[in-house]
Amino acid sequence: MLMDASTIIIETDDLQYEEELLRNPFSVKHWMRYTEHKKDAPHDNLNKVYERALLQMPGSYKLWHQYLRLRMQQVKGRCITDPGYESVNNTFERGLVFMHKMPRIWIDYCHFLMSQRKITPDQEAVYGVSMLYSDTRNSPLHTFPLQTFDRALCALPITQHNRVWPLYLKFVMAYSISETAMRVWRRYLKLCPEDTEDCISYLISIGRLEDGAKKYEWCVNTDSFTSKYGKSKHQLWSELCELISKNPQETSLKNAEAIIRHGLQRYTDQVGMLWNSLAEYYIISALFERARDVYEEALRSVMTVRDFTQVFDSYAQFEELMLKRRMEEVGPEVDLEDDSDIELRLARYEDLIQRRPLLLNSVMLRQNPHNVLEWQKRVTLYEGQNKMIVATYMEAVKTIDPKMATGKLYSLWVDFAKFYEDNGQIVDARIIFQRATEVSYVKVHDLASVWCEWAEIEIRHNNEEEALKLMKRATAPPPHKVAYNDESEPVQRRVYKSLKLWSMYADLEESLGTFRSCKAVYDRIIDLRIATPQIIINYGMFLQESNYFEEAFKAYEKGISLFKWPYVYDIWNTYLTKFLQRYQGTKIERARDLFEQCLEKCPPSYAKNLYLLYAKMEEEHGLARHAMQVYSRATKAVPPEERLAVYNIYLQHAQQIYGITKTREIYQEAIGTSYEVRDPALRHMERLADRPGVRSHQTPDFDPLSRVWRATDFE
Repeated sequence: MLMDASTIIIETDDLQYEEELLRNPFSVKHWMRYTEHKKDAPHDNLNKVYERALLQMPGSYKLWHQYLRLRMQQVKGRCITDPGYESVNNTFERGLVFMHKMPRIWIDYCHFLMSQRKITPDQEAVYGVSMLYSDTRNSPLHTFPLQTFDRALCALPITQHNRVWPLYLKFVMAYSISETAMRVWRRYLKLCPEDTEDCISYLISIGRLEDGAKKYEWCVNTDSFTSKYGKSKHQLWSELCELISKNPQETSLKNAEAIIRHGLQRYTDQVGMLWNSLAEYYIISALFERARDVYEEALRSVMTVRDFTQVFDSYAQFEELMLKRRMEEVGPEVDLEDDSDIELRLARYEDLIQRRPLLLNSVMLRQNPHNVLEWQKRVTLYEGQNKMIVATYMEAVKTIDPKMATGKLYSLWVDFAKFYEDNGQIVDARIIFQRATEVSYVKVHDLASVWCEWAEIEIRHNNEEEALKLMKRATAPPPHKVAYNDESEPVQRRVYKSLKLWSMYADLEESLGTFRSCKAVYDRIIDLRIATPQIIINYGMFLQESNYFEEAFKAYEKGISLFKWPYVYDIWNTYLTKFLQRYQGTKIERARDLFEQCLEKCPPSYAKNLYLLYAKMEEEHGLARHAMQVYSRATKAVPPEERLAVYNIYLQHAQQIYGITKTREIYQEAIGTSYEVRDPALRHMERLADRPGVRSHQTPDFDPLSRVWRATDFE
């Protein structure tokens, strides 16, 4: 840095600055004033002032920074072969002797070297730059900047490296020095692994797909890695699989299939896309049979309809393209029917399309192997293939857990037995029914349905005695008493209280059994307290048809004691009707007792028909006075909306029996009731009561003003 004093030219304007510097040679402030004064001077003169200042204070960052910026500005725009660039480089090198801990100086130097774009051989000889980082395509153009970046990283503390690395990476990625760039990236990723995605993008851009795939593999297998672009692990897996599948030759990973299969295990919600990626990998690799195996494996393993649709559509498209390619190869002049290869590919394609419903059904069963409806659909798909139907039924009954079954499990067993029945194998059908009765169903109704279906099959084959034996066997009580709703007990012990089972048993006994056996069945139903009003009515009708009328009436009375209103209404209605038909008024007092017993707790909504039946009996077989009393009671017992209809019937029968004079009292009663209960529907009784035929027979105590007074009061 020594300079010849004879070369320093001091002008008159510089004297005051020179004098100050003589007094304060180590003052940065004075040197800065001097350089500011000389800013318009020729470059050499200004540079000499900076050189003198740095000679006095070589450790001043401010002086070095401004001086280097000035020197770079002076060569800006010149040809890169200009010697001025070398001079500035030398100045940077001199400055870095003292400023090697200053990142700004290093960054400016690296920027300056990048702008030069080439290094001369003389500079290499002077600085001894090696070709350590060059590859076969590299040239001396890049070696010195690379060496400078490395020197900067060595000189600066690691906390300052983040200011150098972005420029370093930008430089190595700007030129075709892929091997050198890879080495630089590997060093950088040790410091900042979160930027691996940027490295992957660069590797893909330069065609180094295998290295990119390895970096992707590292990203997805490293739990601590987090994408700085917000990508999930699944997105990274998808990108990796797409890269591998579309570039099998370029990636050439030995474990490509293992990578994709690992993704299938980790991301079960996107297996369709991953299976397609694996198949595409083999298709592009021209391994078509292996691709078919992958597709078939995928169709056998996917769990959702969406994944199945993705795989199946891709598989069908692959087979279609293979068929079209072969047809294009042979040309139109060749008879397609004589080409066995085309026939094979066409058969594969048609078989795939035909298998779609069955494959889709398999997917649904993998989702829920206890879905009875899907198993029944599967049987339908095998129509005409008896061996496959039997195998499907056998697999279904072994697979389905009765506690988890969706749908009616008993219907599957019944269909299985009916299949054997339709094929004339009644013995095998009985075996299936026997096994069906041993299944631990959730509901008693299911087991009862199996027994009923078994009995119906025996009836269809004219085995009535066997059907009765089955019903007797099914309704046999367990060794100890079991509650019907006790779910802790198996259904086989509770089925003896199944109403469906007893109803069919009773029907069979009525049709095939004796009077005593049928009566015993009905009595047993009543004793078990599982009878319904319809069962009681059926029992009574059966006894009446057998001419056991009193027994029938006793059955009705048992039913009446079992049920309450309103469930007992049908029993009472049937009982009273049949009683009246049977005795035709010969036991009038007993009939009255029955009616009174019935009407004692009868709700208003059910009272109308019973009162009318009671009044009709009194008219036909009793006393007219009693009939009128029943009608009068009916007008008060029925609900308001039915009161008008009952009054009209009451009036009609009163006129027929006693004449029109009797109706006056009924009209008065109706009018009074209308105002008491505020029922506008009965108001027209006032107009009817004023008719000439009725008004001429007014009773002495009737006050016509009272009607007006009540209307006024109501208003």
